[in-house]
Amino acid sequence: MAYKNENTFQHLFNIHQKKTYNICLNIVQNSEDAEDVTQEVFMEVYRSLDAFNNNAALSTWIYRIAVNKSFDLLKAKKRRKRFAFITQLFHHETGEQLHDIAHFDHPGVMLENKERSQILYQAINNLPESQKTAFVLLKIEGFSQKETADIMKLSEKAVEALNQRAKINLKKLLGKMYDERRI
Repeated sequence: MAYKNENTFQHLFNIHQKKTYNICLNIVQNSEDAEDVTQEVFMEVYRSLDAFNNNAALSTWIYRIAVNKSFDLLKAKKRRKRFAFITQLFHHETGEQLHDIAHFDHPGVMLENKERSQILYQAINNLPESQKTAFVLLKIEGFSQKETADIMKLSEKAVEALNQRAKINLKKLLGKMYDERRI
């Protein structure tokens, strides 16, 4: 059966688009996101229709894709939100600290901050040595980029590149660590 026939796909889209959108909307709770996810669902359906194995109803398969893609979007948003506080503290180009971190001595907050610090340092320890060194010197110890370059015997551009890679890797590592802790 040639599923990639445009008429067949258009027919499937017409039948399942509204229900798919509603499923996505109920999960993501945002109409624009639901529209985007619905579009992704039907792109996936179009690409994968020839591989559909008829073990389940076609509608069930389409709606499962909708659910999975909706939850994938929510997970991605949570990950971005989780790290937004870190990126808001530093200027995105210079890496300079923008705000002082408020001190709050509530025992529960202190414990939570201690746990977050442990997670952060565990992730930092998993960075490649050069990235770890650049990040620690710049962000934790407060050295300038020139001082860090001198310490590491590198150019300032090399230090900047290492720091950027460290930030990217930390986001990935922290996301993985957070997900593993939730299991």
